Amino acid sequence: MIAQQQALPLPGVTSNAGEQYRGDHLLVAQMVERGSKVLDVGCGEGDLLQLLEARGIDGRGIELSREGVNRCVAKGLAVVQGDADTDLVNYPDDAFDYVILSQTLQATRQPRAVLENLLRIGRRAIVSFPNFGFWKMRLQLLVGGHMPRTENLPATWYDTPNIHFCTIKDFVQLCDEINVKMERAVALDLYGRPLRLNAPWWFWNMFGEQGVFLLSRAGKGR
Repeated sequence: MIAQQQALPLPGVTSNAGEQYRGDHLLVAQMVERGSKVLDVGCGEGDLLQLLEARGIDGRGIELSREGVNRCVAKGLAVVQGDADTDLVNYPDDAFDYVILSQTLQATRQPRAVLENLLRIGRRAIVSFPNFGFWKMRLQLLVGGHMPRTENLPATWYDTPNIHFCTIKDFVQLCDEINVKMERAVALDLYGRPLRLNAPWWFWNMFGEQGVFLLSRAGKGR
């Protein structure tokens, strides 16, 4: 198991003042080395890209929705419209230092192929996703008998873009299957804070609301 590490404050960046940045975005930004070339897949409205650029990181983005692309471009961000399932294959090997997939894995049609492409075109990948094994999810299914809804997953079952829910345990097993090295793994609680206990995967699978993983190809160094 990867030893858990706490998210540290980023110089010149705060998560208060009206919650300018999400806790998971701060953690992802902490994992990226300054001066790196980064591709943010499914970048939404560009909040994470803005944070990365504030740290001196060369960030590019790909976003499925035209509205999201337009908002990114209006902010001066280098973002193009594209689909993670179909367009990542067009990028050459080792084109980026890091490829980020933040809260998007569960919305892809082929999560395994997407993950393999992330680690083909990037020296490292950072993946974050909502943990469907979180205890509140289990409770809603067990007691309420309906598909769970949370702040991170607010859509109803019939209009959600998410088609491949997974748990932290599921993701760890997938990494093992495709021979991916987990350089760092962090479970976040309901408020976006790292869990403060070093614990086995089952604990993170129960009490982590999100998982954030820094990955590389097995046997590939810096």
